[in-house]
Amino acid sequence: MSSRVGTRLMNISLSALCRAQRLDMAETLLIDAIRLGSLPDAISYNTLISAYSHLVNLDAAYAVLSRMRHAGLSPNLVSYNSLLSSAARLRLLPLSLSLLSEMRSHGLTPDLSSYNSLIHCLFQSGRPELVHGVLSAMEASGFPPSPTTFNILINGLCKSGDVDGALQLLRRIQKINPDGADPTVLVSYNALIDGLGRSGRLKEALALFQELSSLGISPNAITLTAMMKSFFRRRRWREGLRLAEEFEFQFSRQDPFACCAAAAALIKIRRLEEAAALFKRLEKSVVLDAACNNLQIDLCFKRGDVAAALHLLDQVRQIDDYTVSIAVNGLCRNDRILEAHQILMRSSGGNLVAWNCFIQALCRRGSVDLAMAVFKGLEKKDCFTYSALLRGLARSGRFLEASTVMVSGLREGVQLPRAVRRLVLAGLRFSRCKVLARKLRWEIVKAKFRLP
Repeated sequence: MSSRVGTRLMNISLSALCRAQRLDMAETLLIDAIRLGSLPDAISYNTLISAYSHLVNLDAAYAVLSRMRHAGLSPNLVSYNSLLSSAARLRLLPLSLSLLSEMRSHGLTPDLSSYNSLIHCLFQSGRPELVHGVLSAMEASGFPPSPTTFNILINGLCKSGDVDGALQLLRRIQKINPDGADPTVLVSYNALIDGLGRSGRLKEALALFQELSSLGISPNAITLTAMMKSFFRRRRWREGLRLAEEFEFQFSRQDPFACCAAAAALIKIRRLEEAAALFKRLEKSVVLDAACNNLQIDLCFKRGDVAAALHLLDQVRQIDDYTVSIAVNGLCRNDRILEAHQILMRSSGGNLVAWNCFIQALCRRGSVDLAMAVFKGLEKKDCFTYSALLRGLARSGRFLEASTVMVSGLREGVQLPRAVRRLVLAGLRFSRCKVLARKLRWEIVKAKFRLP
């Protein structure tokens, strides 16, 4: 077997291991191949750069460049473009600019992919005013904007709040290139539908959605999800769910996001059985991701099926803070306080949302002393933590303790809701503690709150 064939087979195996997130085995394969005489080429190292930037961090990916040079290979455009793409994804604008300068110092001219990554990074970093300069540099280097560039521009403008500018850009592109059947334009329509929906401009979003059929472009799962969420944000549940029913069979086998958006809406309007049936159909066609699993766990708790929710929780490989918050809130609402406390103790202590749910549940049960003990043990507290405890103390008629807790919160700069402040003040006055009520009112004034 020639060395070239061995290197090619090694690159295929290396790519498969990186896709499987087995970097340790990929490195072992590289070492064994070198020992057998199959020297890695630029493709091998570029595969490692892409894998390290996505699975580890950019520092580890950048270190592969030194390994390339040590092996007598020069990093090429693919090497740097992979790093630029990851830097844009992580919103590291200084690093992107530094990588471009390093490319030029090594005699490499940035190509269209390099400029596209830089434009994306500018939008991600909140610097859209610099995009015009990059476009001018592209034109000067002989790289006119491609359809991908226009998609990045439209998506960036929508994400930065300039939906009108994005819409004007789309219309300008359509005038220059009247061929509306270009499939890449669907990305721009998806971004605009989502941006208009987030801005509350449902009619314009629906008009763009209907415009796709007149252009001969079929909507995909992203289009459907964006349009459904636009309906749901305006509380037009029926239209959104009707849209989901029309496209359910087409997209449930491709992408679970649209079905999960529909399930979330069904849960919100308390159509729990329909949401459960939707999940059963979804499980037969796709593998559920973390967001779908969290939604399904929440659904089980709201149906009162705690055993099924805990079974799903045990099957989750990596439990994040959001999953813990759903589990604690669901257990507390089903009066399973002890199990909620066990989950909290096993998780990281920084999940303030879960602790807030736990304190609120203790106060609802009348275990205000336990809630006070948990409250004092927390290093970080926000307005929801104080509000939950203060409402619990007020329900128990312990307005003097509530006043002390409220003063400490005000002095720490916590912005308490007006209803909570009114509740404690009214309780002090009703308890004939007018002096304390005046002192608390003065603390509110000092904290620059509006007087209740």
